[in-house]
Amino acid sequence: MAPGNGSFVTEFILVGLTDQPDLQLPLFFLFLVTYVVTMLGNLGLVALIGLNSHLHTPMYFFLFNLSCIDLCYSSVFTPKMLMNFLSEKNFISYRECMTQFFFFCFFGISECYVLVSMAYDRYVAICNPLLYNIAMSPRVCCTLMLGSYLMAFSGAMAHTGCMLRLTFCDANSINHYFCDLLPMLQLSCTSTYVNEMMVFIVGGINVIMPSLTIFISYGCILSNIFRMSSKEGRSKAFSTCSSHIIAVSLFFGSGAYMYLNPSSAGAMDEGKISSLFYTNVVPMMNPLIYSFRNKDVTFALRKTLSRTLEKMNAFSNNLVNL
Repeated sequence: MAPGNGSFVTEFILVGLTDQPDLQLPLFFLFLVTYVVTMLGNLGLVALIGLNSHLHTPMYFFLFNLSCIDLCYSSVFTPKMLMNFLSEKNFISYRECMTQFFFFCFFGISECYVLVSMAYDRYVAICNPLLYNIAMSPRVCCTLMLGSYLMAFSGAMAHTGCMLRLTFCDANSINHYFCDLLPMLQLSCTSTYVNEMMVFIVGGINVIMPSLTIFISYGCILSNIFRMSSKEGRSKAFSTCSSHIIAVSLFFGSGAYMYLNPSSAGAMDEGKISSLFYTNVVPMMNPLIYSFRNKDVTFALRKTLSRTLEKMNAFSNNLVNL
């Protein structure tokens, strides 16, 4: 029996993406490549922002945190998923499942609020540029990030606490590749009313409110852009916002499709495909989206590579002289 929860289940079986043996190995290599690209892309962006002082601005401060979150977020699911592709029985213990569920909620909610902070940053930069240095001071940026992590922690604790109170009797096959909320609620042999209310309350606070904030911010931004007389100014403003709009659409769109669909078996199978976007594709795409056609990041990359080559040449010359 799992300690402290009154559950008869001590471990779960993750059904995974597919039960077809012929697809296991191809999917393993596909998601292995995805994970490697995710790690390299986000680590590279973190290193570039950390090493280049001209990227120490509010926009890149939030991007730095987004990359750190994506690194951790992807690591919550992918290593276990890769192991499951190569094993016959995809077991996960009760405690591991609850731990995975907590970090899934924590990093998912964190990403919501970081995207809100980035939208606010773009709003101030375009709509109130003269007040930008005051409105986006280091203290304000740190407060926004601290608030994001506190909201994420409280939301994750609320969801996990409600999940721990459920009893799981005989059924232990989770129709997913990780311990997600809706598939686990289907397994409970006790009432899930409190959990469903928590989904409504926490979802309303941590999904609907950030979404509305982003939409209102971009409504004001677009209104301001259309009033600009300069074509060059409009083009520059659109280019600084387009990356963020794409990232927001991918993350919130795939999440909404998963959690606003009816929880039927067919919808759950479709939801597994949808969840791949916010658990695997979005963390991989974010560094590519924010780096593509970004002159600051391109310049920082060239500068870092140039310094690295200079150091390597100096090191090789010293070896030759010795």
